[in-house]
Amino acid sequence: MDRQDVDRPTIDRQNIVPPEMQALVERAGYLPGVRVGHLLFCAGQVGRDADLAVIADPEAQFEACWHNLARVLAAAGCGFEDVIDMTSYHIDMARHLPLFRQVKDRVFPRGTCAWTCLGVSELAVPGLLVEIKVTALIPEAARAGL
Repeated sequence: MDRQDVDRPTIDRQNIVPPEMQALVERAGYLPGVRVGHLLFCAGQVGRDADLAVIADPEAQFEACWHNLARVLAAAGCGFEDVIDMTSYHIDMARHLPLFRQVKDRVFPRGTCAWTCLGVSELAVPGLLVEIKVTALIPEAARAGL
């Protein structure tokens, strides 16, 4: 059966691309976020600078990762307080998790979402230490503007 022949429900869906991430979309071919109904699904965000270069310093990389995630959330009218589920993927987790938690505790509200933390052998680009993927519930006030 052809996919076009399948009777599927209409999905209320919108691509979320902060202007400063347009080059990433063109280069990598994926979306930073997708809104479906009242939910925002954010692709994993990493600690790269505006030129898409990996930031070498672990603390600065973790800060940039959270900053990039905040950009995607903001483009859909969300903030960290709207995140309901988070998964973080870590290289050399035993070594870097304490510093990652320190940075997380400075920028992300504690005890507000489900969090799964996984150690992995590698990420998409050498030098990356963490990738954070989240799902957020879009606030009612922001839904009207999307």
